[in-house]
Amino acid sequence: MKNTLTFPYQAQYCISHSPSGNENHLWLVFHGYGQLAEFFIRKFLPYDSNETLILAPEGTNYGYLKDFQGRVGANWMTKHEREIAIENNHRYLDQLMVEILKNFEVLPTINVLGFSQGAATATRWASRWEGQIRRLILWSGGFAHDLQWNLAKEKFSNTEIISVLGTKDELITQESIEKQRELFQLLEKDSKPFIFEGGHELPAEVLKKIMAQ
Repeated sequence: MKNTLTFPYQAQYCISHSPSGNENHLWLVFHGYGQLAEFFIRKFLPYDSNETLILAPEGTNYGYLKDFQGRVGANWMTKHEREIAIENNHRYLDQLMVEILKNFEVLPTINVLGFSQGAATATRWASRWEGQIRRLILWSGGFAHDLQWNLAKEKFSNTEIISVLGTKDELITQESIEKQRELFQLLEKDSKPFIFEGGHELPAEVLKKIMAQ
């Protein structure tokens, strides 16, 4: 017999500074497959300020990136016990936001950026979270295909959603682009992506343009 057990669990995250409670903007940034939050957040530190707080949760699944030793990376899920991983992610992210937002009497605007695998995780969570998302950036990734679309449409009705794609991204196919266009249409959102010259990456000059919008 195979059963499950729920128990308290420690999860990692990185934050650009200790919240003062006076920040006007919170950016929640989701790393991609095989990355770690402590390195991913560095790309966003130029935007850290008294008004802007950067929060980078870390996937709770870990593995060696090559063979059985060396660098370790995190991921949000694999196909093994996928549904359990999704629910664990939701509980983790919900609790993380409770812990961060309790510092604020006036809530900041919430912006979410998901890179690669982190984009699907971000859309799953954001479509279910009780708070309001102002901007949702899907970078080198897209909507999870298993969203509850009627609920997501209502949830994202006042959310600006931007897709960011590199012209040389080896992980993005024309088929996946067409699929994401269909999903944007389900949400009645503009599906015109922001295109940059590059691959599966977050170039600093492109990130600057996205963060400034």
